[in-house]
Amino acid sequence: MASSTVRPDTRPRSGAQNPPAQDDVAQRLLDSAATLSYDPATEVDWETPLDKDFHGASPEWSTLYGTAYWKELSEAQRKELTRHEAASVASTGIWFEMILQQMVLRDIYAKDPTSAEFQWALTEIAEECRHSIMFARGARKLGAPPYRPHRVAVELGRAFKTLAFGEAAYAAILVAEEVLDVMQRDWMRDERVVPFVRTINNIHVVEESRHMKFARDETRKRLAKAGPLRRHINAFVIAIASYVIVTSMVNKGVYANAGLDQERALAEAEANEHHKSMMRSSCSGLMDFLASARLLTKPALFFYKRAHLI
Repeated sequence: MASSTVRPDTRPRSGAQNPPAQDDVAQRLLDSAATLSYDPATEVDWETPLDKDFHGASPEWSTLYGTAYWKELSEAQRKELTRHEAASVASTGIWFEMILQQMVLRDIYAKDPTSAEFQWALTEIAEECRHSIMFARGARKLGAPPYRPHRVAVELGRAFKTLAFGEAAYAAILVAEEVLDVMQRDWMRDERVVPFVRTINNIHVVEESRHMKFARDETRKRLAKAGPLRRHINAFVIAIASYVIVTSMVNKGVYANAGLDQERALAEAEANEHHKSMMRSSCSGLMDFLASARLLTKPALFFYKRAHLI
């Protein structure tokens, strides 16, 4: 019996040329989404009360892991801290996903709605909407307050979502997704992490793999038309966006909310070589991609080094 699933018709219309190459990528992503997607409303256990015997994230990813302060904390304090840090990362993810959705919508505005590329873009936006709701519910279940980026970061994000286009938009999307992807792959496999957070991370990793593929493809495609000046300007813009995103992931308020001395925690987190090393290792593949795209210019490298991404 034939399947009743309706797929977008991206075959060339009579007299038309073959679909562009980007439609091939987009159609594969649409097929993947049709085969493997999740509904967080039913997949995540929202009903079971929070079990405080678990961490909110792998301890090794805590900004204080390996510091003198970390060694002084009780196991309960460490778990409380990682729960607040996980909630902060989730809240930052919501902030950037809202930026991402607006940039993608602006990019496809007035494009051919019958194309697979257009329909994939809307599919990605739909997945990002579900992710944002999932992250919001997860942060609330972790018992954390609403963490928001610093006002300067919020205003820079407002400008970026309005002005960024082409490779600047898609490469910045890729940076945010890649950094989250590596840490969440660790968290979803870690039995020390509270089960509902592991489920959230698994959903996000599976579905974001499609988004990262699309962002890489779009970045390469847009750069194919870029001259040296445009490439250098956008390399700089992408690096600044990356710096703002990464440095906004853990809100400084997590320490006080976890019952720690905020001033001391901030100082030790800033000097924590272990966490810097974790960030650099998580971004090695991303940096290789940016290098291959010739986006690691000297001015850009300054910001990647400041953010401990390289």
